[in-house]
Amino acid sequence: MGTVVDDAASVEFHAFFERHHAELARLAHLLTGEADAADDLAADALLALWHRWDRVRAADHPVAYARGVVANLARTRIRSAVRERRRVALFWSRGEDRAENPDVAGSVDVQAALRRLPFRKRACVVLRHAFDLSEKDTALALGVSVGTVKSQTSKGMAELQRLLGPQAAPARVHAAMARGGEAGGRNR
Repeated sequence: MGTVVDDAASVEFHAFFERHHAELARLAHLLTGEADAADDLAADALLALWHRWDRVRAADHPVAYARGVVANLARTRIRSAVRERRRVALFWSRGEDRAENPDVAGSVDVQAALRRLPFRKRACVVLRHAFDLSEKDTALALGVSVGTVKSQTSKGMAELQRLLGPQAAPARVHAAMARGGEAGGRNR
C-alpha cells in the first residue's frame, strides 16, 4: 500500500513539475535578473517542494507555495550577491600605494609566509595590516565576528613571527604589506 501512495505522489509531483517549472524559472529570472541562475533556483525550489510534497499537495494553493519558495531562494541569492559586492568593495577600496625603494626580497619572504597561513588567518592579517581595515570592517568583509578577527589576526601574526623571525616579522610584514606586496604580487 505504501508503494501505491509513493507512486501516486511521485506521479502527482512529476505533473506539477512539468506544469510549473518554466513559470517558476521565469519568476526566478525576473526576481534576480540572472537568466543563468533562474533554472537552478527553480530546480532548487522544486527539490525543496519534493521534500515537503505531502504538505505542499495538501495546501490550498500549491503553486503559491512554490512561488514563495522561489521568492525566498531569490532573496537569499540577492542578499548573498550584495554581501559579496560589499566585501569586494571593501577589499579593493584603497588606492594604490607605491614605495620608492621597495624591499623586494622582504616582500617575497612575507608573501611566501602568508601563503603558508590558513585562509582565515591570512585574510585577517592582510585586511588588518595591508588594507588597514578596522576589526569591525574586517569582520564584515569576511562574514565573521570581531572576536574571530582578533584571534585569527593574533594567531596569524604569531605564525608569521615564527616563520620570519621574532624581531623582524612585525616590521617586515607591515612594510611589505604597506606597499601592497607589489613584488611578485598582483597590481590592483
